[in-house]
Amino acid sequence: MDEKIKKTILKILLSAGLLSKKQTDEILLKEEQARARLLKSKGTAVRRGRLIQPDISIIDIIDSLKFKMPGSDTAYITEEVIMQEIAKHLKMPFLKIDPLRLDSDIVTKVISKPYAIKHQLVPIKLSDNILTVATSNPFEREGVDGIKQSKGYDIEVAVSTKADILKIITEFYGFKISIAAAHDELTSQIDLGNLEQYVKLKSVSELAASDQHIIDAVEYLLHYAYSQRASDIHIEPKREHSLVRFRIDGVLHDIHRMPKAVHPAFVSRIKTLSRMDIAEKRRPQDGRIKTDQDGKEIELRVSTLPVAFGEKVVIRIFDPAVLMQDIDKLGFLERESALFRSFISAPYGLILVTGPTGSGKTTTLYSALRTLSTSDINLTTIEDPVEMIYEDFNQTSIHPQIGITFASSLRTILRQDPDIIMVGEIRDIETADNAIQAALTGHLVLSTLHTNDAPGTVTRLLDIGIQPFLINSTLVGIVAQRLVRKVCQYCADRYYLSEDECKMLGIHFDRAKNIKVSIGVGCPQCRGTGYLGRAGIFEVMEITEKIRAAVEEKATPVKIRQLAKSEGFTSLRECAIEKMFKGITTFDEIIRVTGIIG
Repeated sequence: MDEKIKKTILKILLSAGLLSKKQTDEILLKEEQARARLLKSKGTAVRRGRLIQPDISIIDIIDSLKFKMPGSDTAYITEEVIMQEIAKHLKMPFLKIDPLRLDSDIVTKVISKPYAIKHQLVPIKLSDNILTVATSNPFEREGVDGIKQSKGYDIEVAVSTKADILKIITEFYGFKISIAAAHDELTSQIDLGNLEQYVKLKSVSELAASDQHIIDAVEYLLHYAYSQRASDIHIEPKREHSLVRFRIDGVLHDIHRMPKAVHPAFVSRIKTLSRMDIAEKRRPQDGRIKTDQDGKEIELRVSTLPVAFGEKVVIRIFDPAVLMQDIDKLGFLERESALFRSFISAPYGLILVTGPTGSGKTTTLYSALRTLSTSDINLTTIEDPVEMIYEDFNQTSIHPQIGITFASSLRTILRQDPDIIMVGEIRDIETADNAIQAALTGHLVLSTLHTNDAPGTVTRLLDIGIQPFLINSTLVGIVAQRLVRKVCQYCADRYYLSEDECKMLGIHFDRAKNIKVSIGVGCPQCRGTGYLGRAGIFEVMEITEKIRAAVEEKATPVKIRQLAKSEGFTSLRECAIEKMFKGITTFDEIIRVTGIIG
């Protein structure tokens, strides 16, 4: 970036009131010192035998100096703020790039990676011969003009940040180039011009171990998933291609389409990393990968499943910071938090956490276990499989194929002098019986059960064959939970609920008519969804004397719920409504998650 452009940018920020004259003088005074510091932190790269230093612009320097926004004590003048002001001054649109909305073919096939890096631009969208290009250097026209002359497109230019553009170049070109190279290598090993001449393909094990393109592609995909806050990666073989999808905030998004020829090698690489049998393609397998991202340890749980067109792979990403939280940060309301803490403080008994798959049960259990884990406690878990390795716990994984089940493991663990036992899931009468016996003999047992709500859990235990007197002797409390999407705080708006909406929620209009609730209108931060992140909603039911009497009579869930309500029980829907009133979630999200719950 030359001196003229530097002065122009400082002038723009000065006239916009973002910087004062004193601050612009400070920038010029500290420029070389800040540049040296940034060069040292970013390091150098070697390209074609030459040492390449990263380009440090005046925008990078202003960003690094952390000037506060005028009139704010918390917000800073960031690269994004600067680029928005430059776009406004040049009367150009500013674009916050959403990687999930990009077509990777348009990004990678219009221009080469070196050209994109040199001119700091990426193609974003192609419609009716109009190509939208995002650039972090709107003062330079050479790159845009080169595309127009060579490709013949009409060009629309949007301004974006260098950080976003370089991230897209790295992730999209890196993944796409690796996949294309792997595809060429795989398909070129058969002479299509003479089908009688075949060249021996590498074995799957040889390919997984030696194909650098596949190794790179898998790593690009994992880094991309981390950066997009994905909780799961789905790699699904189809008839003509392989589809890659990410689950973000509970919703699946299409990410990439890979050539079908690359899919087996891609899966083999993942199976190698997770120590699976790469030769076995007919049976489902489970494995795990331990890695790190930005100095933070990440656990990946891998599952393969044979489907119609090959092996499907699902990688679940476990972030320890999410999986093990302080109980106060899980999302309990005040009464429910106190009740749950009283449950886990009991010297013995059975505590059940219920809800469907993906409702956050594991997070609740692990967070409780971390709270309970001390040097004078023997804490043992039985899981299928172990979700997250935590060295303070003694963790056991079941293996039904060799006779190690929840029930058999629980019998063995009782001879290991445990204080607290976590059983991953109660699935049958044998596991339930052993858990009850462990609770009867002075152990605190935590487990999960797949039921819709807390009152229904008691009925489920009765249905699988547990006697009422055993339930009453051991069951301390039940937690049922779900996850609701949180309103994006970057685009949140407020409005009053209508009378019809109050009726749908089962609340009196007089209670809500003066309370504004939140809704996300959609922005680049939340990819236009209006939601960013998820929060737990809970119903916590204590086993009181009234409920014990109802259990003895084998009462219905409706009767048990009525008794619990008379003692202050808060349902999932009521918990969600409280969170809506606090601006955490929305009316639509409550209906989506709790619509079938009374």
